[in-house]
Order: sequence, then structure tokens, then C-alpha cells
Amino acid sequence: MFTLKQLTTIPNLLTCSRFIFAPILLWFAAQQNEVGFLILLMISFTTDVLDGMTARLLNQSSELGAKLDTFADIIIYTTIAISAWWLWPDTVLQQLNYFIVIVVSYLAPIMIGFIKFRALTSYHTWLVKFAVVVVACAFFILFIFGLAWPLHLASLIAVVAAIEEIAITLISKKLQSDIASIWLLLRR
Repeated sequence: MFTLKQLTTIPNLLTCSRFIFAPILLWFAAQQNEVGFLILLMISFTTDVLDGMTARLLNQSSELGAKLDTFADIIIYTTIAISAWWLWPDTVLQQLNYFIVIVVSYLAPIMIGFIKFRALTSYHTWLVKFAVVVVACAFFILFIFGLAWPLHLASLIAVVAAIEEIAITLISKKLQSDIASIWLLLRR
């Protein structure tokens, strides 16, 4: 288990804010409030970037933080999928294949890791971090400006990131958190 002190570090509080944001994002989507949704989503993505950076800067990286981040990601990404459907159903249908590729790229490594280790993986690789930034930017570009090609590129990057995470799972003998890349794992 964990203590209240471990849970209430600045990085973990940043991560936990996403648990609070998820129902608010759904509410914005249900109300057809695109602006409120996009602003809070931007804040949510910002906390996702800041929690890991803050943990490293304050020397507060932890197994608990890695697991919280993984759960928060699952909740936020599920919320995004539902909300996008409610807010922009025509656009989602037009780009459905790319959204499916991105969702599968996110879920496949988690499922394979769970099958192998009976636990959620929390690798947080550089490539996945890059893919998340690119997918987030593509999401905003698609829904604000109507440009689809960044989403198409983002789906390719998401696939490459997923392949790396799956390879890490297949190579690893035991469950580990915060593996920056497969290359660093192979050097160990």
C-alpha cells in the first residue's frame, strides 16, 4: 500500500488532477461546450507533461506515481474518445480508421503487458511521450482547424511507439517502470 504523504507529492497531485478533469471533460462534451472541453483538455495534457518533469526535478519519481500516471492516462484517453464522439461525430466518422489505429496502438501494449506480467506496464518511453504530444497536437489541429493530415502522421508515430513498448514487454523478464527506450533496456 501507500501512505497519504506518498500520494500527496506535487507530481502525484498533478497526476490526480486528471481524475478530476475526466468527468468535467465529459460534462463539457455532453453540453456541447467545445471551447470549455478543449481548454480543459489542454490543461490536462499540460499536467501530463508536468507531472513527470516535476517528479524528476524534485526527486519524487516513484512506482506509485508511475501507476497513477498510467491509470490517469487510461481514464483521460477513454474520456477523449467518448467526448470526441459526442462533440464531433462527423469528423470522428471521417477519420475513424486513424482513431482506431491510435486507440489500438495505445491498448495493445497495455494488454500484452498485462497478459505477460498480470499488471499494467508503466514504461513511459521517450517515443510514447513524443507520440502523445504529436497525437494531442493533431487532435487540436483536427478539431479546431479541420486539418486531418497531422492525425494521419500521428497515427503512424503511435504505431511505432506501440511496437517499441511491445518489444520492451517481450524482452523484459520482469515488470519495470520508466524505461526510456528499448535501446537503453538492451544496454543494461
